[in-house]
Amino acid sequence: MEPQLRTVLLVEDSPMFRKMLADLLRDQLGVAEVVEVSSGQAAIKHLQTSARPDLVCLDLTLPDVSGYDVCEHIRRSPAVADVPVLMVSARNLPEDKAHAEEAGATGYLGKPFTAEEFAKRVRQALKAPAPRRTS
Repeated sequence: MEPQLRTVLLVEDSPMFRKMLADLLRDQLGVAEVVEVSSGQAAIKHLQTSARPDLVCLDLTLPDVSGYDVCEHIRRSPAVADVPVLMVSARNLPEDKAHAEEAGATGYLGKPFTAEEFAKRVRQALKAPAPRRTS
């Protein structure tokens, strides 16, 4: 059975790319609520003060805190430690993917990508086993 996606926290500093991803989440995957934030600090604040999302879509390159640091924060926070995190980045080097995995990312998708690739990676992230916690 398809995992149900109700709420996604979308962390992306590019307004154009944020809109595109939000539209894909709503139109392709039927997400009811996409919470859009443009910085790592805003993402951390949202996670501390709002309802737990079903998925976090996280850009690596943010204006304040790196996506790696946001992901590590999520893994250290008991209330959201097991939320899947899909890193979405223009950085496609093997070391970027390795660093994302070390930070606790559930999946990694390099830009550019197709709508089908995005939907597939989101589904994979939702089905993945709960990530290990960082200490």
